[in-house]
Amino acid sequence: MYYSDTDSLSGISGRMRTKKRPAILETAMDNNPPLRSSGRQVKRKTFETEEEEDGCEKKYRKCEKAGCTATHPVCFASASERCAKNGYTSRWYHLSCGEHFCNECFDHCYRSHKDGYEKYATWKRIWTSNGKTEPSLKAFMSDQLVPFWVQCSKPNCAKWRQLTRDIQMTASSAKTYRCGMKTHTTVKSENTDPCSLSEDLRVGEVEDNKWYSMLIVPPLLKDSPAAPFLGAYYPDCVGMSPSCVNTNRFHNEYSSMKMNSSEQNKTIQSSGMSPYFQPFYQPNECGKALCVRPDVMELDELYEFPEYSRDPTMYLALRNLILALWNINCTEVLTPQKCANHIVVRGLVRIRCVIEVEKILYFVTRKGLVNTGVLTVNPDRPLLPSCYHKKNVIVIGAGAAGLAAARQLRNFGIKVMVLEARDRIGGRVWDDYSLGVTVGKGAQIVNGCINNPIALMCEQLGNKMHKLGDRCDLIEEGGRVVDPTIDKSIDFHFNAMLDVVADWRKDKKQFQDVPLGEKIEEIYKAFSQESGVQFSDLEVKVLQFHLGNLEYACGSNLQQVSARSWDHNEFFAQFAGDHTLFTSGYSSIISKLGDALDIRLNMPVVSINYSGDDICIGTANGTLWMTQKVLVTVPLTLLQKNTIQFYPHLSERKIKAINSLGQGVIEKGKHCVLMSVISGDAVAVIRDMTEQQVIELCMKVLKELFKEQEVPDPVRYFVTQWNKDPWTQMAYSFIKAGGSGEAYDIIAEDIQGKVFFAGEATNRHFPQTVTGAYLSGVREASKIAAL
Repeated sequence: MYYSDTDSLSGISGRMRTKKRPAILETAMDNNPPLRSSGRQVKRKTFETEEEEDGCEKKYRKCEKAGCTATHPVCFASASERCAKNGYTSRWYHLSCGEHFCNECFDHCYRSHKDGYEKYATWKRIWTSNGKTEPSLKAFMSDQLVPFWVQCSKPNCAKWRQLTRDIQMTASSAKTYRCGMKTHTTVKSENTDPCSLSEDLRVGEVEDNKWYSMLIVPPLLKDSPAAPFLGAYYPDCVGMSPSCVNTNRFHNEYSSMKMNSSEQNKTIQSSGMSPYFQPFYQPNECGKALCVRPDVMELDELYEFPEYSRDPTMYLALRNLILALWNINCTEVLTPQKCANHIVVRGLVRIRCVIEVEKILYFVTRKGLVNTGVLTVNPDRPLLPSCYHKKNVIVIGAGAAGLAAARQLRNFGIKVMVLEARDRIGGRVWDDYSLGVTVGKGAQIVNGCINNPIALMCEQLGNKMHKLGDRCDLIEEGGRVVDPTIDKSIDFHFNAMLDVVADWRKDKKQFQDVPLGEKIEEIYKAFSQESGVQFSDLEVKVLQFHLGNLEYACGSNLQQVSARSWDHNEFFAQFAGDHTLFTSGYSSIISKLGDALDIRLNMPVVSINYSGDDICIGTANGTLWMTQKVLVTVPLTLLQKNTIQFYPHLSERKIKAINSLGQGVIEKGKHCVLMSVISGDAVAVIRDMTEQQVIELCMKVLKELFKEQEVPDPVRYFVTQWNKDPWTQMAYSFIKAGGSGEAYDIIAEDIQGKVFFAGEATNRHFPQTVTGAYLSGVREASKIAAL
């Protein structure tokens, strides 16, 4: 996108072939001045304009850059006493169609015997030590001498004004600038209203794509808020100027070693930001969810902004700026104006940056990377422009996925309504307070807090999370703690068996799949026969604990789980960092997500007819609702049992995918601060029991474990019974033997751009979690808004 002056060579060489008169030979290198022939200077009419008026001759020289519209360039630099200003010079150096500097100013800075050389040389040393790009004189002029442009902050004006070259612009001065002002002072004007002065004509040209294509030096931001996040990168590779103090790289200190995540965390914490906010990958880092490479555009970004495919510098500079500002302050709406104030770059290109940052902000907002969570948005000032508002949506289900989508759509300015079958919101998120503390009947753990939207929403609400320790003692009968050596040994064997499963499945097709439990038994028997090792009774019990824990993770007996795809999501980047207990409960987030939404409770949906232009939704009480788009977020079990009838029917492909997933069930029992998690075959054992019978069974186990101690009867208790909830009937999904992770993607596919699907069973990357459900809602809101 950015061109050098090499395109002028062909024209020069063509003129030199003629023998009409001597010519001036000019090289195409940015840093080389024109070579002059001996004797007097000659005129070249190709680049000069002569006008005869009353016998007076005026001489002008056009810009030699092919396609440049400047017929009478003006030197912005004024560095040399011999500056051509708006007169004649032997060569104009092109930065943009509205910005040039003369050959005299070039010589002033480039020639070692000139006064301006020392400043250029000093800048060059700094640039070279921090940056990666060539420290050309044009880069120096763009970075140091081109005047700043600022926009009047008066809403009824908003005109762009060029500051004098000696004035330094800052984010704070850009925020408060008004026509007629200088930094901290006011300029007296003959006009009573400085805003009445016309805007420079060059400003109008900046929006033209041709102007952008003629830009020589890409914009590199000064004092970018992204700098604390990107200390391990070359600044000019991530859209920042290497000449600034805050972009001094750490690679000089660490040699070839890059700043790792822990070092970055210290930098972030010192600035007051949450250590869980890490929006950018560090060099050589991978596998971290919701992270972007600050030096590379992602595929969806290239699809949305193909104009940056040749040189992404401007896009990266602005995208990184946006993400940094959001992570620094996620409690307030990030607006285009807030972003614009932090775009500190010289020249007309700042105007272009301000235009582009609005587009990029809308894009990352729609994706749910910024302006998301439980953010409060004024409905009169939606996050997206009016072109997105011309649709209405009904969301079926007020769980994490449905509320996330509805919240996003409302904040975008789209009319949305939620239909919920229950008399409460939250779905499988449901907290109990009867025991004197918050107890999650459903989810209560946050698995991996770095970049997790749950951690983001906790930050927005001011909620605290309790970090879970790594220690997990196993207790045998009599209350004795299992010998850690035995625990560690069996843990090693258990993970070794899973490694054998991973090796086995490498060349297996879907039809060759077997149940995970069956495969583990086969491996265990083969190990015992080949090694002759026999586990003791205690070791067998410890192994059963690990198998039970795996059943808890899958939500099912391992004889139903796919050996080929049981951990399919581990192939994608996952949330890293601390595992925490959400002490205030997920309901605090759910409640806030539901604020100000149009939610209709006790409205079970029984049919969706999308055969016409509008969609007709029928509820159990006979009410019909019409809408343009519908988002279905009901649990997988309800789709499998055809609780909602679709007209036309769902495709065979989607039905097959729905039925290839299993419905995991786990149940909890709570004793003061003691929680029991029941999974695998044990779920079937308690399914038909009363709550009292379940409690008696749990108490029997406790008394056997602690025979030498008196185990008191519980004062209060509850059993979750999710399997009996008619609108849930499950905990979370898993892949059944013979299935594949692709099923999640197929279920998530929309139908004709009218019927959409969300929920944890539609999120291949993060299934089985509230985070996955939430993100699926954000994903579908983005898709709906984009149509």
